[in-house]
Amino acid sequence: MLKIVAAASIALVMCSGAAMAADDMMAGFYGNTVISTGGAVESRTHFKADHTFDAVFGGGMFTSKGTWEIKDGKLCRTYDPPIPNVPNPVCVPAEPHKVGDKWTVTVNGDVRQVSLVAGIQ
Repeated sequence: MLKIVAAASIALVMCSGAAMAADDMMAGFYGNTVISTGGAVESRTHFKADHTFDAVFGGGMFTSKGTWEIKDGKLCRTYDPPIPNVPNPVCVPAEPHKVGDKWTVTVNGDVRQVSLVAGIQ
């Protein structure tokens, strides 16, 4: 009987974790790369579940890291160090995406083409 209760408890915890992941609009980004082109340089951003990220710009000419949050329906990234000539934080509409998705965003007046690709690239 104790084994059945233990197994049921483990199954319940696993299901609640899956439900929490389903509610996380950023879940599709973790472990993958957001590639943004257009404007001045290409950027590659890697979001993590602990609300941190790292980014590489212009093929490695500039790197940054920081924290992210969903606030008022927007994904806001606070860069450390800040990106030259760009307001900090940078906020764009928050939308869930999956690997293979492509969309556009406007950052500091520049329209950027964005895609989500598998793995850390």
